[in-house]
Amino acid sequence: MRYGEGGGLTAECRASREQVRLEAGGRFAASEKTAVIAKDLRVSVRSVERWRRAWREGGLEALRSAGPASVPRISAAQFVVLAEELAKGPAAHGFEDQRWTLVRVQTVISRRLRMSLSVASVWRLLKRHGWSWQAPARRALERDEHVVEVEEGGVAAGKSLAAALEAWIVFEDEAGFAMTPPRARTWGRRGHTPVVRIRGRSRRRISIATLCCYKPSEKSRLIYRPRFHLPFKGARKSFAWTDYRDLLVRAHIQLGGPIVVVWDNLNTHLTAGMKRYAAEHDWLTVFQLPSYAPNLNPVESVWSLLRRGPTANVAFEDPEHLARTFRRGLRHIQLRSHLIDGCLTATGLTLSPPTPP
Repeated sequence: MRYGEGGGLTAECRASREQVRLEAGGRFAASEKTAVIAKDLRVSVRSVERWRRAWREGGLEALRSAGPASVPRISAAQFVVLAEELAKGPAAHGFEDQRWTLVRVQTVISRRLRMSLSVASVWRLLKRHGWSWQAPARRALERDEHVVEVEEGGVAAGKSLAAALEAWIVFEDEAGFAMTPPRARTWGRRGHTPVVRIRGRSRRRISIATLCCYKPSEKSRLIYRPRFHLPFKGARKSFAWTDYRDLLVRAHIQLGGPIVVVWDNLNTHLTAGMKRYAAEHDWLTVFQLPSYAPNLNPVESVWSLLRRGPTANVAFEDPEHLARTFRRGLRHIQLRSHLIDGCLTATGLTLSPPTPP
């Protein structure tokens, strides 16, 4: 889209459109072709033709903005009040679920601002101020934002320590995947829901522990280890602390340097054996992520890439097919370090090179 959200209804957008029209007017005087102007200015050919007719009749003055078509019924100051009310959430206004719909926003405007707007006017109002219809993110009720903010300083301390030691900072997480594939959107005939055929009796699962490894001036790396759930009674269905130890040893060998591991508070991570092993080896330093804060772990974005990409809507034939698909998806990410860097960017964390003495 050539112009920003709101369709040019704000003063900034109107000024931007006027500048584009004036630039087109200067090129009209140079007798440039309509298609060339439309391509260079990233607008439609019909718009350039309309501007050319106006320029022939009134010159550059005919291309200047005539101001807003109408004055918005809700002023900027009133929208600030409305935004504060919407920020309180739907529950604060007596709605049962946590969804803001146009009808509910219309109700809040009627109650708080004593004004009556149509649903279409509410839609235009929200679009004009940069609001959009989007899926919300989920967050645990047990999460304490103050504690997360305080403990996030521990993650920052881990980054500083890694920079001081010239070590790799490694984020770890694990996830389990079953033969039932994640669902993704697909095109289909209206009224006919697409169906993905899966094996309903298979309970075979695979667990994957993954490391996202970062170091300034070095190419980002991804290291993983799969574990199949054996269908035997009493067989372990998750990683033991020795599995994490072996994975970290493998990462230490591949990266060729000390590592600073940042992971969550899983009970296996906090076992006495794991703590003792970390204390006995100077190349390994461990930091804990805040509780209920998966958004600080880049590996969560790796799971998202897998679920939205190679595994979506795949009818797995057997556990080997499941394993091959995951290996192919992880290998795709391993060969593209910019995807691993993007996972770190999604957390809001940054890496900086060590300060020279």
